[in-house]
Amino acid sequence: MSTNVQRDSFSDIAELAAQLRVDSIRSSTAAGSGHTTSSMSAADVLAVLISRHLRYDWDNPKSSYNDHLIYSKGHASPLVYSVLKAAGQISDDEMVTGYRQFGQRLQGHPTPELPWIDVATGSLGQGLPDGVGIALAGKYLDKLPYTTWVLCGDSEMAEGSIWEALDKASYYELDNLVVVVDVNRLGQTGPTEHGWDIETYMRRAESFGAAAVKIDGHDLHSIDDALAAAGTGGGRPTVILAQTIKGKGFSEIEDKDDWHGKPLPEDAADRAISELGGERDLRVLGLAPEETGEPHRIEETQVQLPSYEIGDEVATRQAYSDALVALGHSGPRLVALDAEVGNSTHTDDFGEAFPERYFQMFIAEQQLIAAATGLNVRGYKAYASTYAAFLTRAFDFIRMAAISGADLRIAGSHAGVEIGPDGPSQMGVEDLAMFRSVHGSTVVYPSDAVSAAALTAQMADRSGINYLRATRGTLPVIYSEEEKFPIGGAKTLRAGDDDEVTLIGAGVTLHECLAAADALSEKGISARVVDCYSVKPLDAETLRGAVKAAGGNVVIAEDHHPEGGLGEAVVSVLAGQVSPLRVTHLAVEGMPGSGTSAELLDWAGIDAQHIVEAAEQQVANGGSSTI
Repeated sequence: MSTNVQRDSFSDIAELAAQLRVDSIRSSTAAGSGHTTSSMSAADVLAVLISRHLRYDWDNPKSSYNDHLIYSKGHASPLVYSVLKAAGQISDDEMVTGYRQFGQRLQGHPTPELPWIDVATGSLGQGLPDGVGIALAGKYLDKLPYTTWVLCGDSEMAEGSIWEALDKASYYELDNLVVVVDVNRLGQTGPTEHGWDIETYMRRAESFGAAAVKIDGHDLHSIDDALAAAGTGGGRPTVILAQTIKGKGFSEIEDKDDWHGKPLPEDAADRAISELGGERDLRVLGLAPEETGEPHRIEETQVQLPSYEIGDEVATRQAYSDALVALGHSGPRLVALDAEVGNSTHTDDFGEAFPERYFQMFIAEQQLIAAATGLNVRGYKAYASTYAAFLTRAFDFIRMAAISGADLRIAGSHAGVEIGPDGPSQMGVEDLAMFRSVHGSTVVYPSDAVSAAALTAQMADRSGINYLRATRGTLPVIYSEEEKFPIGGAKTLRAGDDDEVTLIGAGVTLHECLAAADALSEKGISARVVDCYSVKPLDAETLRGAVKAAGGNVVIAEDHHPEGGLGEAVVSVLAGQVSPLRVTHLAVEGMPGSGTSAELLDWAGIDAQHIVEAAEQQVANGGSSTI
């Protein structure tokens, strides 16, 4: 029979900490893998936190009033699951036999498959940045008194994203964010960069604007005092630096190297459990959430998208911004984030219209995506925008957001060599491949303002990672306002009964395909033109039909590297389905430099003239595949 922990009894809490250690050993030893020692070092902190400070309704993990507890050191999953057992949310049997087993939910690193887990962690340096987004929601949007608690490891303090997070937390005065760093001295391959040099960690945290305090991470009273004093106002996040011992509780391995990520063998586990006083079945009731204030009432109204006339010259980045402002009027759930390029992405228009729902992450793209992920945890529809090229440094955060099951809307502007004189450092020519590779992602690439606005609006209610690629230069509007752009669709803009070749493009290259079709017509060659505005998912039916109707000849032009972009996506749905199939793939194969847009499109071989030449060759001699 289980016994409840009395929150005012530190002897009970000490017993709970011992239980967390014992259960961490039991689950990892049974699994034959797991980070046992990393779990044991933080057990005292977690025992005090969940007993005396965390305000959380364990039976209602989606309550708007709950505190949030993020395990940034996600490798300490045995400790996470030991906490869930102590809270009565998983059984002892599941904890021991279900850990790290195929088809079970207690994975090697925790994910939101468990309703008590907000975000997936395990790629170090991400839990704290995600926590910044949750804390932003609490202070500025929800305006509810919940606290965001984050448990970090000392190894991940070497990640730049940790300091990006503290910097933004200080900038936004997130005194509702409390970070506990488990400074156990040992990393995966030996001592961490600073070991137990707590003073260095303190100076760094304070230099980023945090209130820092050092404690003995195994002294329950010191832990309690620090947690009680944290998050009490003052406009600063709190960083508690808890000096701990890796493997604490089992003398044979305490502060011993080469135990990271390793379970105890069964005989050693038996000795450790005996030294810790044996198995226990304690239950934590915890504190009820503070139910003061009112959560946002979500009342959304009909969206009136911006209107454009056929022939207008409008950049798709501007249309994205126009649509974002229109969406902002629909209700309070929609928020926008920028990485200090708002006057280029034009998201500063949203900031002017809705300053309370606009968050500036400055030049910190990892934090940009992490904050959007945290805001999504609280139910907000976050749109994050920057240059397409700069999103590459945030790719791991995008990947982890997908593992978290987050619904994000990301816009990358200034894509491709089309941007011109800024040069290759600013040219996103890898982004389609990057986003296509993300599990469950949606990738769209509008070719005019009407399609850009429509696709921006559709992203609002679409699950998963959604990416919109936008161009810098103006493009003529080619669609009427009545046109629909279902994700997964494509548009056939030119078609005839005697088509000899199909031209496929998106964004700027669609306009080059249209110009090429006009030039080919003057040469007596009829060309079909398809706008592949939805890169993932693709409209396989339309593409196959168009290519078959043109005798299997197809030219694909894209302002992107040939690897992983539009061309490979199109060929993947044509191969084995269309015969004969003759493909010419025009893409950015060299290293670009500065120049005008026209010069660079010509240099890359993706402008109308090169498309014409490729199409003529296809028709003249049956074509050749370059894929």
